[in-house]
Amino acid sequence: MSEKTFKKINKAIGRALHQYNMISDKDRIVVGLSGGMDSLTLMWFLHERLRRIPIDYELLAIYIDPGFENSFSENLKAYCRNMGYKLHVELTDYGVLSHSAYNRENPCFLCSRLRRKRLFELADEFGYYKLALGHNKDDIIETLFLNMFYSGEISTMCPKQFLFKEKFTIIRPLAYAEENMIRKFAKQNNFPEFVNVCPSASISKRREIKDFLSRVYKTDFRIKGNIFRSMTRVKPEYMLNPKT
Repeated sequence: MSEKTFKKINKAIGRALHQYNMISDKDRIVVGLSGGMDSLTLMWFLHERLRRIPIDYELLAIYIDPGFENSFSENLKAYCRNMGYKLHVELTDYGVLSHSAYNRENPCFLCSRLRRKRLFELADEFGYYKLALGHNKDDIIETLFLNMFYSGEISTMCPKQFLFKEKFTIIRPLAYAEENMIRKFAKQNNFPEFVNVCPSASISKRREIKDFLSRVYKTDFRIKGNIFRSMTRVKPEYMLNPKT
């Protein structure tokens, strides 16, 4: 393991946890495990830090299998057993259904909505009311642009969010961690690569936004940081407000 990479991500996670008061003693936390590098890194850090912090919490990883052929569920189970993670795999047909003639919506939108709904249902059944998701700094920026481009609103994912009359709390401990650093950490630690077999994986709107931003970032190294900081420096008096 690279100590430098570990320290950078650990510092970013610590900052997010502290600023948003994400985790308390005796919390029972579901980690949404997708098999991607972000969620694997999130699970690794949340599990690792238990041995060196003064508070205790319980982790349960949940993977919602979308039902495509060549699923990596069994390999993910084996990996989690080896790492000492507690894992529940839920087999569904959400991915197949979302790409069928039954669905007239965007397949990614429907699949994501169904998987998120089931994740909340399972968390409720198991008695876990805090959900940790692996969204990182780049995801938050991309969501801002997705919502502006395709929903006509300025909004993004919050590092901490209360839902269903505060019954559930979503936390995103990687909110300050950059994607390239997470990828580097995963590679240095030989995390397994669980291939996403979804037919829309490489043609989604998020991929288009990611590619667009990648080109913009190359023009000035300050742009990513400025965009991220701008979300905490909103000046409503300089926004359109027809009501006034």
